[in-house]
Amino acid sequence: MKAGAEALPDDVEALKAALIVARAEAAAARAQQSDDQALIAHLKLQIEKLNRDRYGPRSERTARLLDQLELTLEELESAATEDELAAEIAAAKTKNTTTTVASFTRMRPSRQPFPDHLPRERVIVPGPVACSCCGGSRLSRLGEDITETLEVIPKSWKVIQHVREKFSCRDCEKITQAPAPFHVIARGWAGPSLLAMVLFEKFGQHQPLNRQAERYAKEGVPISLSTLADQVGGCTAVLMPLFKRLEAYVLSAERLHGDDIRVPVLAKGKTDTGRIWVYVRDDKPFGGPAPPGAVFYYSRDRAGKHPQAHLANYTGIFQADAYEGYGKLYEGGRAPGLILEAACWVHARRPFFVMADLAENARRKAQGKKPAVISPLALEAVRRIDELFEIERAINGQSPERRRAIRQELSAPLVANLEAWMREQRAKLSRGNDVAKAMDYMLKRWTAFTRFLDDGRICLSNNAAERGVRGIALGRKSWLFCGSDRGGERAAVMYSLIVTAKMNDIDPQAWLADVLARIADHPVQKLDELLPWNWRQLSVRNRQAA
Repeated sequence: MKAGAEALPDDVEALKAALIVARAEAAAARAQQSDDQALIAHLKLQIEKLNRDRYGPRSERTARLLDQLELTLEELESAATEDELAAEIAAAKTKNTTTTVASFTRMRPSRQPFPDHLPRERVIVPGPVACSCCGGSRLSRLGEDITETLEVIPKSWKVIQHVREKFSCRDCEKITQAPAPFHVIARGWAGPSLLAMVLFEKFGQHQPLNRQAERYAKEGVPISLSTLADQVGGCTAVLMPLFKRLEAYVLSAERLHGDDIRVPVLAKGKTDTGRIWVYVRDDKPFGGPAPPGAVFYYSRDRAGKHPQAHLANYTGIFQADAYEGYGKLYEGGRAPGLILEAACWVHARRPFFVMADLAENARRKAQGKKPAVISPLALEAVRRIDELFEIERAINGQSPERRRAIRQELSAPLVANLEAWMREQRAKLSRGNDVAKAMDYMLKRWTAFTRFLDDGRICLSNNAAERGVRGIALGRKSWLFCGSDRGGERAAVMYSLIVTAKMNDIDPQAWLADVLARIADHPVQKLDELLPWNWRQLSVRNRQAA
């Protein structure tokens, strides 16, 4: 310590300069560390995304893990940029000292050019009028350098005036005038783009109408809550024929996914618990050419009569959980035909996974909490089920015949061994044991669980339906509850249209705007042209014709 103190200069100004240099070096080191942490987080996120794209979700927690990694990357990137700017400021202060510290600059990937479809606005920067070297004015233009900056124009409002001139006949004095243009809603005043924005924000972005009204008022366009609600009700009625066509399409599938989710419903002096039911048609796992679609329904309770009414005319394969309300759908001799139950292996795996969650136990131990008991039987069950999912990832998207052949060769022996092992272990467990309950869930429905071995169209999981209701689970935190049963029914109609558009990689708001503009004078016989997958082809043809 004494040698270090003796090495310091006695001059105050020299000490200040040394302190400035030390601070600059520390800031550069901190910026380098922040940049390294952000890079590590970015690479972890890329690895997880690549693994998901290649192998599919490995567990029900994959999506949540990606969300956490993206949030971590967001925070680390922001911190790294702040530290970089702080290092630049600290380095600039060393310019007047004897020791100059180079500023730290982050290595960023080369920026991709902006999309060609974005409009360009040229802002000409005035050039010099005289040479900076000799002062001469005889300058010759050699070319130009362009620096592009991405900018956004805030949402603008406008009133469109449809002017219809009147003409009087000189011969008979009859007045002639062009007919008034169609409005989306009778006696309506809102344009299709405005209506599409209101609908998508309410049902696609989960923004209640009262929050929308507040934001519009701040933008200088006061629209009352009751007026917005009136427009939503009118649009739902206008779009109902399209919903019916979508419903008929989805329920004509050979295989359906089904699920339900609770939704709070406002009632007199209390909040009841309603249900949103979803049925998804998705043939992508077995390479089917039919586009995907989803249809939602609302009910005040979870009674079995609701899915029985929804699927009253359906025949085919139905993939869902083991909800007892579906029981009557699988009864023999049912009119109009048989529905085959295909059980979900993700639901069966979940209780085993909870009892064998090593990662969760490690977190509890790190937090000083008592770790849960890891069940060796549950751990073995998860390992055996995961082997089946590994096979499924390899055959995803292949033809039903190919999927069935590989399942018979690779999956069938694993399933037979799993059944024998579970029956052997189950005989040693008491009735109230949690592992025994998880085993009983599967063994009592073994025919439904093994049906996928003989039919390549069947999936191993019901994730397609769970993805359909995921947005509702997220949105409940924003809209808190449905205002009434009618509100739940309207929401089900709009969820059907918006989720189907998303499943077909179509911007729901742009699609709704165009459909609302067309539907008033669109021929009823050609209503299917407005369904999302057909609408894309129609839009392409219209652009080519234009």
